[in-house]
This record gives sequence, structure tokens and C-alpha cells, in this order.
Amino acid sequence: MAKNVHSIILKPVITEASMANLQMGKYTFKVAKDANKIEIAKAVEEIFGVKVAKVNTLNCNGRSKRMGKYEGKTPDYKKAIVTLAEGSKTIEFFDGMM
Repeated sequence: MAKNVHSIILKPVITEASMANLQMGKYTFKVAKDANKIEIAKAVEEIFGVKVAKVNTLNCNGRSKRMGKYEGKTPDYKKAIVTLAEGSKTIEFFDGMM
């Protein structure tokens, strides 16, 4: 069964480190935990109309949080760093953040 591209790319990651990578054509997204690199590349190309050169993925563990005497944990997630091909246009969503 084919996955919906919007269920693969969940949201962009906006941090100091990810903003520093924008100059090198690297964009960071939170993605579905079961998505592979090929699916992520196709989803980014279809949603944003760009050409993807490379995809790096990281499985990030959730952090422990405390609320008084109760202890919990934020959920685990998967992060993808997408490198665009040379000569590809930029992703407009990130343009105002540089």
C-alpha cells in the first residue's frame, strides 16, 4: 500500500543547527518512524518541487520529563536531513528564516 506523502513528512525542524545547514542546501524534517530514505526523498520532491541529492536519517530517543513526583517520557521520533541537488531551487518555507 502506497503511503501519503504528507504522512511521511510530518513537520520541519527549526533549530539553530538546522538553520545553519540551510546555506549548504540541507533541510531538516521530522518524518514518520517507518519511512525509509527513498520514500522521504520522493515525498520532499513531490511536496516542494525540488531535486533531492541525498537523505540522512537519525532515530532520536525521547527525553525524560518530570511533573512534580510523576515521571514521563516524550515520544521517540525520526529525523531526516535532506540535501538538495546542485542547481535545485530552494524550499520557499525556509527562505524567510535565514
